[in-house]
Amino acid sequence: MTTFDRRDLLKGAGAAALATGLGTQAFAQAAGKVVVGTWGGDYARLLTKNIEDPILKPKGMEVVQDQAGDAPRRAKMVAERRLPRGTVDIQGLSAANMYEMNEAGVIEALDYSKIPNAKNLLPTMKYPYGIGHIYSGNVVIFNPKIINPAPTGFKDWLDPKWGSKIGFIDIQYQSIMIAASMAATGGKDMNDLDKAKEILMAVKKAGARVYPTNEAFAAAMKNEEIGISAIWKARVVQWQNAGIPCEAVSPVEGIPAYVSGFVIQKNAPNKDNAYAYMNAMLEKAPQEAFAVDMGYNGTVTGLNVAPDLQKRIGFTPEEEKKLRDLDYGFLAKNDNAMKEWWDKVFKA
Repeated sequence: MTTFDRRDLLKGAGAAALATGLGTQAFAQAAGKVVVGTWGGDYARLLTKNIEDPILKPKGMEVVQDQAGDAPRRAKMVAERRLPRGTVDIQGLSAANMYEMNEAGVIEALDYSKIPNAKNLLPTMKYPYGIGHIYSGNVVIFNPKIINPAPTGFKDWLDPKWGSKIGFIDIQYQSIMIAASMAATGGKDMNDLDKAKEILMAVKKAGARVYPTNEAFAAAMKNEEIGISAIWKARVVQWQNAGIPCEAVSPVEGIPAYVSGFVIQKNAPNKDNAYAYMNAMLEKAPQEAFAVDMGYNGTVTGLNVAPDLQKRIGFTPEEEKKLRDLDYGFLAKNDNAMKEWWDKVFKA
C-alpha cells in the first residue's frame, strides 16, 4: 500500500522536460473531429463548459461525447480492439481502469511530445498510458442531524446500527469494498475481500440502501432518506454548494485516493485530435474551473485556487500523509469477481 503524499506530487514537477515536437501553433490550428468517451451528468457537462466550448470548438474542432458508465465503455474498447479503427478517440477512466485497459492492450503508449502542457503535470499524474485530469480522496459523508456522534472513519460508517440510513452508490462498488476492507483491518489492508464482504453483508441485512447514480444518491441525502456513506471529498463540496446537508470526515483508517484521467485508444480514428484534447484539459484555466465547479484538485502546478476553496477541497498536511494510492493490479485482477459479488448481494 503506497503513500500518496501531495508533497511528493509536487517534487520535481518541473523535471518533466518534454520535447515539444507538436508545438502550440499546431494546437491553435486544430480542426476535425474527436470522440470523447465519458460519464454523463456533471462531468460531461463540465468537460463541455470548461474544455470543449472555450478551447477546442473555437479552433474548429467538432467534439462528440460518447456518454456511458465506465464498465460498458471498457467492454466496448475490448470488443473493438481488433478493428483497424475504433469508434472513440479518448476515454475518461479512473486510474484503476486506465491500468486495467492498458493491461488489456487497447490503449496508446503516450507520446508526451504531443502534449506540451504536460510539462506542468504533477509527476504521479503522468502515466505511460494516460494522464491524471483531477483527483480527490474517499471520505465519510454524513448528515449531522441524523448521524450522532460524528463518525471518525469507515468502521463508523459501516456500522449496522445506522440501518437504512446507510447509503451506497452502485457504480462505486470498488471503492466501497476497499473502504470495507480498511474498516475491517484498521486501515492495514485495502484488499481483504473476505472481511469486506462480511461487513457489507451485515449492513445489507440491516437495511442499507443502494442508489444507481451519484445524482440519485444526492437526492436521497437531500430528503434525509439516508444519512451516511463515503464518497470523494470533491462530491461533498459540490453537494454542500447545492444546499444538501452534509459534512465530510477524513477516515482514520486512511484516505484512498481517486484519480480521474484520460487515455487514447490504440485504434483511435482521430489520434492527433485526441492529443489536442489532452493538451487542452491541462491548461490552467480549465484546471482551475474544475476546482471551482466540481471541487476536485488539479493535476498541474501553478494553479490559482482561492485559499478558502483549497481548504474545502484539499487536505491538511496530516491528511496528506494518510492519502493512499490504490493497488491497481489487484483491482484489475479482481474487478469482475467484485462486480459479480456486488450485483448478486445488492442488486438481486
